[in-house]
Amino acid sequence: ADPIVDCSETGQPYRADHVLVGKAEVNRKDGRVDLLGHFAVLAGDDAEDSFMKRVERIARKTGGGEVLLPNALVALTKLPDELLSLVTGPDATKAGTLSKSRPFNLMLFTYPGPTQDEANKAYLRPETAQGQFLNFKNVVDTTRVKIPFGIAQIGKSFRNEVTPRNFIFRSREFEQMEMEWFCHPDDARTWYEFWKAERFKWWLSLGVKESNLILRDHAPDELSHYSKMTVDIEYKYPFSADFGELEGIAHRGEFDLTQHQKHSGQKLDYFDQDLQLKLKEQGASPDEIRAKSRYIPNVIEPASGLTRAVLVLLCEGYRHEPGRPGTEEYLSFKPRFAPVKLGIFPLVNKDGMPEVAEKLYLELRQHFACEYDPKQSIGKRYARMDEIGTPFCVTIDGQTLTDQTVTIRERDTMAQQRIALDQVRHFVQERLNG
Repeated sequence: ADPIVDCSETGQPYRADHVLVGKAEVNRKDGRVDLLGHFAVLAGDDAEDSFMKRVERIARKTGGGEVLLPNALVALTKLPDELLSLVTGPDATKAGTLSKSRPFNLMLFTYPGPTQDEANKAYLRPETAQGQFLNFKNVVDTTRVKIPFGIAQIGKSFRNEVTPRNFIFRSREFEQMEMEWFCHPDDARTWYEFWKAERFKWWLSLGVKESNLILRDHAPDELSHYSKMTVDIEYKYPFSADFGELEGIAHRGEFDLTQHQKHSGQKLDYFDQDLQLKLKEQGASPDEIRAKSRYIPNVIEPASGLTRAVLVLLCEGYRHEPGRPGTEEYLSFKPRFAPVKLGIFPLVNKDGMPEVAEKLYLELRQHFACEYDPKQSIGKRYARMDEIGTPFCVTIDGQTLTDQTVTIRERDTMAQQRIALDQVRHFVQERLNG
């Protein structure tokens, strides 16, 4: 559940942890320092500017003077209760209209079938994780897999977000990718550290700059009820002054399997034959062997928003280069992540060039995503491909018809070179695999 506050003046609800409050003071022309009040703004990259503009408007209406910058804007959730009545809400005109925070259920529900009553209420899943736990025993029994192992899933999740915002950063329907890594309790901390490092390296392998990523350990008071320890991989999104969550790696202990076992009545412990054999070789007693070779696995969970991953790739790929020919703005994706890998153009739409270009297009589209475009000037076609992040463009011109070579252009540098027509596939494939 998220903490919510309501404004009695506007009827607007707000995420309490997304509301920032500052103390507004103004230095009057006669030297007096007046307290104008405590004003709230919504968190974001421009929160401080929004606060100052709001207070400056009020100062002008009340006699003018120089507005003093507050030491810091404080999250509403950290504000003492006795100050709440002094706060003017983000869209309010008077103080004291914000309620105390209340928990808000993030789970969306519906009523399958024709009957709409409490007995028929069903909830949309807020995470994909529970599917892996439900299938744990089935996977163990049918695949003969041994601890440690993981079950991974990509799927849709749904949350009743109070304030969906920032494009696809926070939405009510989104794609998640999660893995539950089942391991021996004694090895859980080691695997936690392993996946923490491995997931960070994975984001770097996508081309995300290391300077835009941080690892942030959760403080004890912000841990989820199921978590022994959690670390977030956070990204420096362009719409916020702070880093925001991209992925969480949680040490869930045995919480989930224990709860499923308790409420289903089905045993979900694991018999570790390899450990049993090892204990026998070490001369352990029969009682010790029985006790230690059967256990409920601990779980390490790397969980990421796939939708946010797409957003991060867009943020990382965006380039603005004033004076660049064609288009000043383009997407610099790594070739393997570009939606379209190759643009194929006849220089002019006549003289046999379209036929060669179409033949090349029909051949190469079987191997990777291509786009054929015979219209407008070659510069405009290059610009269109740059804007969607296409890494390479091939142009068939008059020389192609005589020596079977083409011009291939690289997106970021705009450098061009001639290569043999029958080498285009190899040229692109080599760079996609690199």
